[in-house]
Amino acid sequence: MQSILSKLFRILTIVMNTALFIAGIALCAALVDSLITLIYTAWESFFVDANYNDVVGELITFFLYFEFLALITKYFKNNFHFPLHYFLYIGITAIVRLIIVSHDTALDVLIWSVSILVLVLSLLLVEKFVQRD
Repeated sequence: MQSILSKLFRILTIVMNTALFIAGIALCAALVDSLITLIYTAWESFFVDANYNDVVGELITFFLYFEFLALITKYFKNNFHFPLHYFLYIGITAIVRLIIVSHDTALDVLIWSVSILVLVLSLLLVEKFVQRD
């Protein structure tokens, strides 16, 4: 029974690592696409429309892809372990992007700002009490 479970664990680990590798390749393609969109949006904003909110939104989207790629890279470098602080960084960046792109009401911005505060406090706790890889 023990050997069957260990074989199953190895098979599932291989499947998971393969899926993450494929996701990493897809994220690389999305990163390049995001970079092209960023350049196009920046060109339009600087010379045609002067709408800088779109440029900042595209820039933060680019960094989100970059952070996800860094997370996958760290997973493989840290012996198949996801560092918790990377998830917190991604969450903070995603909420900042949401505030920049969609800031309809002041209450929404306040709620998202409190969410960022909670994530930053969580990051401080993780940095203090969890051993960093």
